[in-house]
Amino acid sequence: MKKKFDDKDIILLSKKILTKYKLCNHCLGRFFAKIDKNLSNKERGELISKNLDDLHPVKVKNCFLCEGLFNEINHFIKIIEEKLIEYEYETFLIGSKVDEDIIDRENEIIEEFNIEHSESIKSNLNREIGKILEKKLDKEVNFEKPTIMVVLDTSYDNISLQISSLYVYGRYKKFKRDIPQTKWHCKICRGKGCKRCKYTGRLYQNSVEELVSNNFLKKTKAEDESFHGAGREDIDVRMLGNGRPFVLEIKNPKIRNLNLKEIKDIINKENKSIIEIDNLKFSDREEIKRIKNSKFKKIYYVELKTDKSINKEKLKKVALSLRGKIVGQMTPSRVAHRRADLIRNKYIYDCTIESIDGAKASLKLETESGTYIKELISGDNGRTNPNISDMLGVPCQVNKLDVIFIKGE
Repeated sequence: MKKKFDDKDIILLSKKILTKYKLCNHCLGRFFAKIDKNLSNKERGELISKNLDDLHPVKVKNCFLCEGLFNEINHFIKIIEEKLIEYEYETFLIGSKVDEDIIDRENEIIEEFNIEHSESIKSNLNREIGKILEKKLDKEVNFEKPTIMVVLDTSYDNISLQISSLYVYGRYKKFKRDIPQTKWHCKICRGKGCKRCKYTGRLYQNSVEELVSNNFLKKTKAEDESFHGAGREDIDVRMLGNGRPFVLEIKNPKIRNLNLKEIKDIINKENKSIIEIDNLKFSDREEIKRIKNSKFKKIYYVELKTDKSINKEKLKKVALSLRGKIVGQMTPSRVAHRRADLIRNKYIYDCTIESIDGAKASLKLETESGTYIKELISGDNGRTNPNISDMLGVPCQVNKLDVIFIKGE
């Protein structure tokens, strides 16, 4: 049976507490917060105090425990509002840091009187501020995934914000070679700037990441971003066809309401013949996991070259025998310094000849995700088996390579 605030046990315990400590109604009521959750702590304190005879809670400013903290709620609300004014957000949550001496005093009383139904002063403060701000801001408190988490340091009137990232899904095409997908910091200075990198801090002056993100950072007034692609192509490989899926994570944005079509058009116009983006939509962190874990089949256009004229009939047999073949690929020697040296088995779905011209030939390959195409052609000194060089009996190298379609999205 639920206890009421004229219950003898509650009255007796309250008298014991108030006999030793001068507390305000907020702090007295908070020690019984879990008995009736339909009231505020202040209201609980007021109901209890009606049954205490000559003992009464003191004014907030004279409270032994909170030392007037609850008188500052309106002040806290004002400085939070001022901090939030330049941000767009749907939901929020209040968190707080309270002076350790207050926390210690609260714990001291709870232990001394073996109090079982108490609520922490931080939880009390957060809720009271949150309730008022919900009405003033016309925004909702969200305990699971707030757009903005407001952390109030009550000792120093300091407000810090934890802002949820904004996620935008899209697909990009890369028409120009020698552009990496993401930023490459200079290996010498690690991004600080040195003579080697002409004080830019980067090995390459542009990347798909920067060409896509620059306008988003301007529009959102964000601090930073991360670019998450569904795999990546080599720097010298073009990304054509339907484009590669990506998620742009925009960190600490001030503006969240974006016209994605307008941004897309600006990016495509500014980077014509370099990159193109499409299929933009707002997304979330789960989409990053999805595209990172997905195994998309890919179709490639490959132009290979040899030192001798290519035997057409032999190449046709090679293409035919590769269909449905599983190839074993050790980590390519070109990336072995930064990746685990493993053998990966990859399935070749299809291989067709597009053209043969002397010592050059063009192929279309459909392969399992993660297949190293350059090594499938060259053999990488025996690290990929079978490979086209061995099958053809002539050393081959990739002259040009393009991703022309990504399946499965």
